Amino acid sequence: MTSIMTNTAAMAALQTLRTINSEMETTQARVSSGYRVETAGDNAAYWSIATTMRSDNKALSTVKDALGLGAAKVDIAYTAMNSSIDVVSEIKAKLVAAREPGVDKTKIDKELTELKNQLSSISESASFSGENWLHNTSLTAAGTKSVVGGFNRDVNGFVSITTLDISVTSLTLVGSANESLGILTMDIDANALDPDATGTAPRDYFLIDTGSTTGTASSGTAITLTAGTTDAQVDDMIRVVDSILSQMTDAASNLGAISKRVDMQEDFVANLIDSIDKGVGRLVDADMNEESTRLKALQTQQQLGIQSLSIANTNSQNILSLFQQ
Repeated sequence: MTSIMTNTAAMAALQTLRTINSEMETTQARVSSGYRVETAGDNAAYWSIATTMRSDNKALSTVKDALGLGAAKVDIAYTAMNSSIDVVSEIKAKLVAAREPGVDKTKIDKELTELKNQLSSISESASFSGENWLHNTSLTAAGTKSVVGGFNRDVNGFVSITTLDISVTSLTLVGSANESLGILTMDIDANALDPDATGTAPRDYFLIDTGSTTGTASSGTAITLTAGTTDAQVDDMIRVVDSILSQMTDAASNLGAISKRVDMQEDFVANLIDSIDKGVGRLVDADMNEESTRLKALQTQQQLGIQSLSIANTNSQNILSLFQQ
């Protein structure tokens, strides 16, 4: 039956065209934004996961920055410690030279004074972002410093922060307020280092005198040379400086291990950020090859739908020819 009141063919064509236009809007949105899941309405579950992981990635990016700051502090301390080791080695060599008969010890002492001044300068300069791990101006030990190393989310959704802890107490070279806290300023018993010692009375020596009056000051003998310095005293000084050098070498080794760990953690965090980005992309990114193919097909379907609607409307108009005379 042909009716001018109800054009079923046009209604069917119009419904199909609406569906095609709706799918085209969705596809065009994906092509323009690059996302298959851009809003919660697209896929609530995937959108929720992606939003959470993007937030975590921002936190990890901050962790990476914090690791960079921590690495800089470690590098500064390691560089200064390495330079200090070279200076202390030079002091040790000068003391060995002072052991030679007939050497003018007072001239060697002038060199020692300059070398000790250089050590003080190095320790005071080893500062980054307001922190100096080698020069302690406090009356108490430096304790432990922490560097943010990770951001974690457990299976229950709870978050936590991982830190890399560094014992700065063992790295302190100069205790300006409390000389007993610094490797270069503390008293070291040469008697305990003497394999041929016959007594137990301490023979304390220290390398650098900071003039501290507020904290615990070194009470031993400063490592200096005079014309009256005996060979036995020089031997004691060499033993003490060698002990200082050993402690500094251990501290430098610790700094090297810490630096390696920070670098490894920094690389891990960077790789983790990339992996999370890839995972989120698999959930919400649009496949542009697929979307472009779908868009081309929908454009063809849209043209056919418009043509079908036009044909359906033309059929109704053909009824007029039945009433023409």
